[in-house]
Amino acid sequence: MATRKTKKKVKTKKSRVRKKTSKKKSIRKKVKTRKKAKKGSKKKAIPASRIIGVVTHYFPHVQAAVVKLKKPLALGDTVLVKGATTHFEQRVESMQIDHVSIQKAKKGDEIGLQVKDRVRGNDLVLFPG
Repeated sequence: MATRKTKKKVKTKKSRVRKKTSKKKSIRKKVKTRKKAKKGSKKKAIPASRIIGVVTHYFPHVQAAVVKLKKPLALGDTVLVKGATTHFEQRVESMQIDHVSIQKAKKGDEIGLQVKDRVRGNDLVLFPG
């Protein structure tokens, strides 16, 4: 008889364990469905051919942005600055590297670009179009 009692205890423990795991599975399913619902909204991708550079820093007292260039840029070009809260178009009127004014900048340069409105880090500088 002693063996029968131990078998019953083991069965109840297993059933309790199974119930706990089944609850975890249902919780996981609920979390997955929530994530799927958020993925439904898609943003339009900006083609890499339009990206000139990325804003790394902004100096509000002089209204200048530090831009890491991915493509060459020259004075007189028109650029579009686009970010989460930023969206404006302007003509490049002043560009500097190490406080020295320049006419053209090449790929890989970090330039100071005078902007007409506030920009934020990680805003994109694009060719309009």
